[in-house]
Amino acid sequence: MYRYDAFDQRIVDERVAQFRDQTSRYLAGELSEDEYRPLRLQNGLYIQKQAPMLRIAVPYGLLNSRQLRRLAHIARSYDKGYGHFSTRQNLQFNWPALEDVPRILEELAEVEMHAIQTSGNCIRNFTSDPFAGVAGDERIDPRPWAEILRQWATFHPEFAYLPRKFKIAVNGAEEDRAVIQCHDIGLDLVRDAAGEVGFRVLVGGGLGRTPVIGKEIAPFVPWRDIITYCEAILRVYNRFGRRDNMYKARIKILVNALGIEAFRAQVEEEWRHSRGGPSTLTETEVARVAAHFVDPDYRTLPGDDTGYRAQLVQDKAFAAWAKRNVRAHKQPGYASVMLSLKKTGIAPGDITDTQLDLVADLADRFSFGEARATHEQNLVLADVEQSRLKELWQLLRAAGLATPNIGLLTDMICCPGGDFCNLANAKSIPVAEAIQQRFDDLDYLHDIGELEINISGCMNACGHHHVGHIGILGVDKKGEEWYQITVGGAQGNDASLGKVIGPSFARVEVPDVIERLIETYLDNRFEDERFIDTARRIGIEPFKTRVYAQREANRKVANA
Repeated sequence: MYRYDAFDQRIVDERVAQFRDQTSRYLAGELSEDEYRPLRLQNGLYIQKQAPMLRIAVPYGLLNSRQLRRLAHIARSYDKGYGHFSTRQNLQFNWPALEDVPRILEELAEVEMHAIQTSGNCIRNFTSDPFAGVAGDERIDPRPWAEILRQWATFHPEFAYLPRKFKIAVNGAEEDRAVIQCHDIGLDLVRDAAGEVGFRVLVGGGLGRTPVIGKEIAPFVPWRDIITYCEAILRVYNRFGRRDNMYKARIKILVNALGIEAFRAQVEEEWRHSRGGPSTLTETEVARVAAHFVDPDYRTLPGDDTGYRAQLVQDKAFAAWAKRNVRAHKQPGYASVMLSLKKTGIAPGDITDTQLDLVADLADRFSFGEARATHEQNLVLADVEQSRLKELWQLLRAAGLATPNIGLLTDMICCPGGDFCNLANAKSIPVAEAIQQRFDDLDYLHDIGELEINISGCMNACGHHHVGHIGILGVDKKGEEWYQITVGGAQGNDASLGKVIGPSFARVEVPDVIERLIETYLDNRFEDERFIDTARRIGIEPFKTRVYAQREANRKVANA
């Protein structure tokens, strides 16, 4: 993974010193709340319902064991003993004291971490495939390119105050595991007919109040030109994006208002002036960054481990975990392991200080000292020898990190919601827990099969509810919490937005609604058909009919 050079370290250290002074002046009454607010946001610090929230950048999800141990230390020393992984592959601390934040940032800087550009109207953390470099379907490793773009975007003065926040994702595999269609800019690494590396560029995607699937603006941009092309997009957005209405300020609104053809023409004209300029990449620069992303020292193994295959036959519990939580690896004799942060009764994405320390130890013992965060709020050990999988599973199971539910109903994406966030209309975590409790039967979950449930506490869609097979959105009705249900959303290559099935539901009704939706699916599915495929085939009407018929029946019983 990328390591700071002297310049990187200096600018992060200087930012920490600046913020320490700014915070001291604020606490002394020398800076007003309005003066301090943009300064704290530039350092990832929000003021939430109960306490400040500090969002730590995890570029494209990569963490080494030293960083994991430092995060564990911060959780123990400055928070309530846990952190929360978000859908941007970042980690959030929900309870730091304001006066401690400069010290936290200083301790993060010591292990090459920071909170820069994790908030504010700037280019946010770059995200990518958590299986980059190890996936069998990978065309081109996206990590060097994500790092090159991260270095370009960090502290970029021209894009420090955009009309609204800006998110970029990079994919390099046949299967899009970075959800590039739902980003302001989505970059898909491809090769042209001559074998030259470049990018298919999507623009104007995003969720939130106005969900939009991104549109292709360029089928192929040569690698040398990707920074200048992204700059052209951002300059057009910076010039014409709306600043009078924050709800209409994202680039997706501008792209839709102009139309993709007119927007493309604006970008091409802007690019005409900058293409070939100082931001053009060179082979030397790409090689410098790519040198940080070479394969680890894999052992030469013959292929699938016979002992591992025998263990799968002998131990049903181990086999059930391996089926859901172990992925194939490009290197013979190795596998990638998903660590589930979705144990029933735990808020999705939460991890304790003890678990962070354990993951660091396991990364050192089993996976070359590295772990990865996913946008589904889980963790990955990417390089594990098959012969050691059962040993790893036993350690994970003892720590509550081996729930065999990856890709199943209880592997939910869930934002912090009304328990923490000032913007939320409703709580998300209690809804997730109620659904977990209702479906806390692994045999039934495996019978249901692949099913993605995403929960957001408000229209900002931090839980990505629009692209859940079943989406749950918290809404406010005269000061009360209600929940709107969508069906048919999906991420990946065939990304789609879910459709609202009808009027919203009280919180207590949501587990029943999910149960009715699943019953409808099971009654209508073809053999081995996924929920999303059944939903697309039969439409939302059968789901809607079942859910509201049951609601009416319940109402009549209650009034009898």
